[in-house]
Amino acid sequence: MADANDPGLLTPAETSLLIDRYEITMAASYHRLARNEPSVFELFVRTLPPHRDWLVVCGLGPTLRLVSEMRFAEPEREYLSTLGLSEEFLAYLGDFRFRGDIEAMPEGTIAFADEPLVRVTAPLIEAQLLETLLLNQINFQTMIATKAARVALAAHGKGESVVDFSPRRDHGVDAAMKVARASAVAGLGGTSNVAAAMRYGLRPVGTMAHSYVLSFESEEEAFEAFMRDNPEDALLLVDTYDTLEGVRRAIEASRRTAIPLTGIRIDSGDLEHLAREARRLLDEAGQADAVIVASGDLEEHRIAELCRAGAPIDLWGVGTELGTSRDSPVVNGVYKIVAELSGEAWRGVAKRSEGKATLPGAKQVFRRFEDGVMVEDIVGRAEEQLDGEPLLVPAMRKGEITHAETLGEMRERTRRSLDSLPPALRNAGEKPSYPVRHSDALTEAARSLATG
Repeated sequence: MADANDPGLLTPAETSLLIDRYEITMAASYHRLARNEPSVFELFVRTLPPHRDWLVVCGLGPTLRLVSEMRFAEPEREYLSTLGLSEEFLAYLGDFRFRGDIEAMPEGTIAFADEPLVRVTAPLIEAQLLETLLLNQINFQTMIATKAARVALAAHGKGESVVDFSPRRDHGVDAAMKVARASAVAGLGGTSNVAAAMRYGLRPVGTMAHSYVLSFESEEEAFEAFMRDNPEDALLLVDTYDTLEGVRRAIEASRRTAIPLTGIRIDSGDLEHLAREARRLLDEAGQADAVIVASGDLEEHRIAELCRAGAPIDLWGVGTELGTSRDSPVVNGVYKIVAELSGEAWRGVAKRSEGKATLPGAKQVFRRFEDGVMVEDIVGRAEEQLDGEPLLVPAMRKGEITHAETLGEMRERTRRSLDSLPPALRNAGEKPSYPVRHSDALTEAARSLATG
């Protein structure tokens, strides 16, 4: 029997089995029928999630690496043999590696419903076996990057003033790492997650917990001890007992130790009032450089409200709401076949079921701008040359990664993308829908397939 206490982390080889059972079943059937013709699959979102007017695409880099490393080693094939798969198909899997092409929207791109985020062109079996892996990676990381971008916009567009405080509330180790990365792609300024800071080169940020203060006889003793041990980062949590009294004690600890306060953190109470009073006390004590950090169930609406009120808060720690995207926790991306090579020509295919119809053929998205502002997206056939910037770029060719970016490049794209949003889509309140239309050629292809 398997170890029920196994932490569940997958090795690279085991990641190849991050496949829904029906994908293996279909792939085995395709193999038996000698059907492995070139095909095109697309990952897209049918409708935007609730409370979301756009998405920030994220997760492509890690996804490409997982795809390139996808192998079925002996232990994985041995397990699959227990599912009744043929020796011939298992032998095929033994030689498996993805050799197809992938086009995708780069990380940090704004996207909308009914637009392909990823397009896979590959032999049918290879393309089919990527389904769960692609959806698992792109859906979650896009959800988090979108939430993080919303928080950054709420903080007057200053993403560097927002810190990921989420790992203790994230849904597992893998999620905590991806939240930190996706938040960084969206422009946030650091993370409390030290493992993610080390892996991705992020700024590790932290203060102290209430337990530290409570472990001392008095708040004053705790503050002085912490400042002496952290003279270059003397940021004190002041709301264990009485918040404003805590600020006064922090100021006194600074005077006693002769160590300037880096800042204070307030984790509860009326943040606007407490921040104003704390700022007054700090300034009067000659601690004008000390920052005020706010945390405690913050999200974009509360941050925007505090910013509009002029609360003197310099840094925002966002945890649960960021790591779980609690108000809209799912990006319901889907992965569908849209074309297959039939003889010498490509044949478009599409679902017609009510509410889940798809469009045939490989597609590209063209974005039009006026004076640097997005005005319209056109979803057209991949071979079309339409007015606007094509959003899907080559990401893999014959199984080799061709699109690799630094985190800085992704953050810059997010910044440009958010800056190019129409003003109505940047602000709180009722928002119009952004125009996304189909090209005439795509519309005609869909009509011909439906009537043919």
